[in-house]
Amino acid sequence: MHGPWLGDTRGYLSDWVTQRWVQLTGRRVRITDHPWLQGPSGDPAGIGASFYERLAARSGLNVEEGNGRGLMRSFAELRGPGFDPAAVDPRIARFYERTSEYRLDAWSHWCGAFRPFGWLLARIFSHRLQQLNVPLSPLDTSRGLSSRVIALVDPKTREPRHVGWVREITPRHQVVYVGDYSTCIPPGFPGACVKVVFPLPNGSATVVLRPESHPDGSLTLHSSGRRFGDPGFYFVVLDSREPDQAWVRYVPTMRERIHVYVEDGDLHTDHFFRIWGLRYLQLHYRMTPAAR
Repeated sequence: MHGPWLGDTRGYLSDWVTQRWVQLTGRRVRITDHPWLQGPSGDPAGIGASFYERLAARSGLNVEEGNGRGLMRSFAELRGPGFDPAAVDPRIARFYERTSEYRLDAWSHWCGAFRPFGWLLARIFSHRLQQLNVPLSPLDTSRGLSSRVIALVDPKTREPRHVGWVREITPRHQVVYVGDYSTCIPPGFPGACVKVVFPLPNGSATVVLRPESHPDGSLTLHSSGRRFGDPGFYFVVLDSREPDQAWVRYVPTMRERIHVYVEDGDLHTDHFFRIWGLRYLQLHYRMTPAAR
């Protein structure tokens, strides 16, 4: 269903058509002027679990894994106007700082009429690309979800250039997400946000999430905004002829809300997806220390 292969630059027809949509409906920007949108892009052939090893090889970076790796060096990176990291339960902060030490269990629920949309998305894009493979039923993740946190480190400065989170459905080794995690301050929001870049052929899907704390110590991340520069969902397509140029499409109708909380001593996450105001998917995660 993905159409013919159009060559090493354009890739498959379905991906090429999607990229043309971004070019026609988005805005052209100098990507170096918008560091909050910068992130790794994918090859036309696909993404997959080995994405970071390939990125490291062509960028001259070292791959480092192991216990103690987190999506953030410090949860305090999110400190800003209207958000105090100290107001969040320290067990949540620890998860973000030491993500690799946790085991994930996941459940999914597609809402009514949107289930065929999920199946179609998987057939056209996700299974082939091995990226954004959202589980279509709770049974898909019933046997577990593997979780790897990978740092790509500059061999001279020892500074991490990328922090990736690769999640796969076991034992099928079907990639659910390959996401590049960092923080940023978008021009439409005064404080630091979580930025997740999902590499796609010749570009990315980038989600910018603003943090909110609650009196019970829980955390919510929102990808909601109204205009370019706000937190939210962005498609980015790079210009192969001019590396510093890109087309960016902000999609305000696509929104996510991630609620992280503690219940009965365990960490849980409810992840809600909406389009045009309608909820189409909910994911639930339970995160427990792997040593248990």
